[in-house]
Amino acid sequence: MSRFSQKKATRGSQRWIQFLVNERPDILNKRIGLGRINWLSPIKSDKYAEYRDETFLDLLGIELKKRPLSDFWPKGGPQWDALGISESGEKILVEAKAHIPEIFSSSKASPKSLKLIRASLAETSSAFKAKRGIDWSQHFYQYTNRLAHAYLLKKLNGIPTRLLFIYFIGDTYMKGPETESEWQAAIKVLHEALGIRGRIPSYVSDVFIDVWSLKKI
Repeated sequence: MSRFSQKKATRGSQRWIQFLVNERPDILNKRIGLGRINWLSPIKSDKYAEYRDETFLDLLGIELKKRPLSDFWPKGGPQWDALGISESGEKILVEAKAHIPEIFSSSKASPKSLKLIRASLAETSSAFKAKRGIDWSQHFYQYTNRLAHAYLLKKLNGIPTRLLFIYFIGDTYMKGPETESEWQAAIKVLHEALGIRGRIPSYVSDVFIDVWSLKKI
């Protein structure tokens, strides 16, 4: 099962992305800058469900004809914080963060799965022209596996795709960054560690949203 029902969140990035998608998509769409987006998850009437593996592809109406997901990634791939389709037809993949420690993670896959994961991450890093010799399955795995899936859709299958990393500012409950510059500094370290500083493709974007303004709504 690759559909995960969620409760209405009360804190962190899950709270804010649920609120924006369901209550104020106008604010979210404006900050993203791609026009109106038809948000498909997390939707209140769908129990705020989050999707991964083949189920996220089905939700977005995607059929991978050139390179199937099963040849690229094992079961248990990224669980997307939000999914949508822009008015131009781009498939929107979202990973949201409210505090810096969230960006650190390593793969916990089985040896068999890890072999395929590392091969696909190496393929993605090569396509990004990353510095050689860096294991993308360590330290920033949640970030790199999102990059890999966007690469699978956009470059290997020709699907119009936009990967958005949404960073929330001012979440005091989570002790998150109070300014965009704090996030930018952390992202700089992240990119340096992965050997991709200045090499992020145009279909990957960072979006910064101040939660102080959302608390007043």
